[in-house]
Amino acid sequence: MNNDELNQILELDGEERYDYFLSLVGEEREIWILVNADNRFLKIESENGDIAHLPVWPSSAFAADYAKDSDDLSPKSISLPDFFKKWVPGLTRDGLQVGVFPGRDNTLWITEPEELKRDLQDEMSSF
Repeated sequence: MNNDELNQILELDGEERYDYFLSLVGEEREIWILVNADNRFLKIESENGDIAHLPVWPSSAFAADYAKDSDDLSPKSISLPDFFKKWVPGLTRDGLQVGVFPGRDNTLWITEPEELKRDLQDEMSSF
């Protein structure tokens, strides 16, 4: 993917990026997160601390673009079966939401882990 394509997709609104995320992840069968040198995943909390979420991306290129100003973060892939079996229950247990595909305008689609799982399963059933 070249920079023009990347920028064009990052300029989409939150709902359009969510649909793009579902489509690409349904096809590729993996989700991308950012981890630090200690292999700890990036978690973002709202300013007032009432919502915490795990940001996710549909490809390494988008995750790397998000982390380009950070020295400590790098993209890591999670297979969809692992995400469904391990991450969804863990995120739910820890009270974390999922922030799907942050854009250049700092908007993103925040959803419950189980809801994202259902949406991804629906998307995959269309393949």
